[in-house]
Amino acid sequence: MFISFEGIEGCGKTTQVKRLFARLQQDGISAIITMEPGGTRVGQHLRSILLNSENVDITPLAELLLYSADRAQHVETIILPALNQKKWVICDRFIDAMMAYQGFARGQDKEFIKTLNDKTCFGIRPDITFLIDCPVEIGLKRANARDECHDGPYQQDRFEKERMEFHQAVRNGYLFLASNDPQRFKVIDGTPEEDNIEEMIFEHLGSITRSGRT
Repeated sequence: MFISFEGIEGCGKTTQVKRLFARLQQDGISAIITMEPGGTRVGQHLRSILLNSENVDITPLAELLLYSADRAQHVETIILPALNQKKWVICDRFIDAMMAYQGFARGQDKEFIKTLNDKTCFGIRPDITFLIDCPVEIGLKRANARDECHDGPYQQDRFEKERMEFHQAVRNGYLFLASNDPQRFKVIDGTPEEDNIEEMIFEHLGSITRSGRT
């Protein structure tokens, strides 16, 4: 089973990735957590470039290609080997993030992004994608609160510092993608308490596994 989590900044997806992983471990299911960008050693270097708020001069095309490089390394060295070993893979962001951020918000050619995704994914797609959706105002407020909780100096990443219109375009892009692929996407309301969101996710996964998709 390959599960991806998507959503805007501060939607709570990373928390739910960790919670789902813990529950799978309790149930004796072999699983790994990974993320984009930065799921590999090489990817960590790319992540530091992509998220560094000082790199304001990265062009949209260069940004897109850096994300594609991260995915190519990630899929071939982490995701595919885990799936071949019959492990569940839980990924914090995947192909839909690139379409939402670089396609809908940055305005890069969506057909080109589809081509890049096809080339870098080696034929795999998530079995299910949980889109943790919440209003932009709520997500950014959470992200700012999270940043303030870090010890010592902390800078917002390059995307958190984008204008409100950018984040709204990302959210709209995600909702468009979900509406056009309802078999794969499950849109989860990201405004309730974390425990409630976890239960919604696990309940939906239970219905899938009972239907025979593993």
